[in-house]
Amino acid sequence: MAYTTRFSAANTGVKASKCCKAFTASPSPRGRSWTCNVRAQAAADGADIPRRAMLSSAVALGAATMLPYAAPFAAKANKVLSSDWEEVELPVDKGVVLLDIGFTGTDPNHGFLLGTRQTLLETFDGGNTWQQREIEAARDEGFNYRFQSISFAGDEGWIVGKPSILLHTGDGGKSWERIPLSAKLPGAPLVITALPGKPGQAELTTDQGAIYVTDNTAYTWSAAVLETVDATLNRTVSSGISGASYYEGSFSNIARSPNGDYVAVSSRGNFFMTWTAGQEYWLPHNRPAARRLQNMGWTPQNQIWLSTRGGEVIINNKSGIAEEDYKSVSLNSRGFGILDVGFLNEDIAYACGGSGSLFKSVDGGKSWKRDKATDNVAGNLYAIKFFKGNGFILGNDGILLRYIGGTAPNTA
Repeated sequence: MAYTTRFSAANTGVKASKCCKAFTASPSPRGRSWTCNVRAQAAADGADIPRRAMLSSAVALGAATMLPYAAPFAAKANKVLSSDWEEVELPVDKGVVLLDIGFTGTDPNHGFLLGTRQTLLETFDGGNTWQQREIEAARDEGFNYRFQSISFAGDEGWIVGKPSILLHTGDGGKSWERIPLSAKLPGAPLVITALPGKPGQAELTTDQGAIYVTDNTAYTWSAAVLETVDATLNRTVSSGISGASYYEGSFSNIARSPNGDYVAVSSRGNFFMTWTAGQEYWLPHNRPAARRLQNMGWTPQNQIWLSTRGGEVIINNKSGIAEEDYKSVSLNSRGFGILDVGFLNEDIAYACGGSGSLFKSVDGGKSWKRDKATDNVAGNLYAIKFFKGNGFILGNDGILLRYIGGTAPNTA
């Protein structure tokens, strides 16, 4: 069930949160009132926030076609590192940090790779080779965007980045629409998720914990939480959460499970927070380790995993977020923090970190062994992504490792 809270002069019994104040600060264009919906379910309908309340009304929307391909890249052969991984040659500058990768839902070989310095690459062969692409709409204001997150459902895709930018495609990336975001959006977009089902559905999450859902291609949005994380922490700072304070009301990492639950690491790694559909607020949790947290995510069995800056991987023995029964395993990471963990299937997993650190588990994360094949990779490995038929590790200095050890799982 979805319910609507209308913040207006007539509704004096409800105080607008920071999430909602972004859309109630000034009169609506064309005489339309602005509202903030609290969704009891992520898939519920009834969104009421006019698109131009969330988006800048001063910028007209328009189709943004992709620029022609750049001159062909004289690619070198990919370098095989081991029976599991190869290093892919990319047409990017050494200073580029790769941030996300996604494939269309209609062709598992057709995908896009994102990064800093407005990096956007496209592949048609499952990530073996890549070509540079540019989006004209992202060049309009002269910003050097950091493309942060990409997601597809079928041929419909979304990209978010910093400074705040939202792009949408309905044709598998042949053309993109720029959807300008209001400066009053709480926080910067951090994660975008294309939702399955009817076209036009997506979920947007910011680094301040705001979650918005659209089911009509961003014409209207619904707020899934009543307030931002800093407001929640201001209310709960004395509730026993170690390290929590109003001034740390932002996230460094956010991970969404396939069923719509979220886990997020605080900016300093002192604690973590969770959210599930139907909750009005994020819930803070004490970290289950002495070392500060680095990242969080989900196993194929829907268990939470956490990594620390001291080289530990911690996995909850219980599924979901309702119960906590954590077990910690040290990876002997030579002093490097574990930056990400990715599961190929229920048994095989990889963990990555600084200075080319890579570790492999064959028992679902209970034990780990260092993979020395990446010792000569000159950079940090930041993110591990497995898709249907594809697997990748993203790093700084344009480092992209591609999984060649077998068929990746049927997950995205």
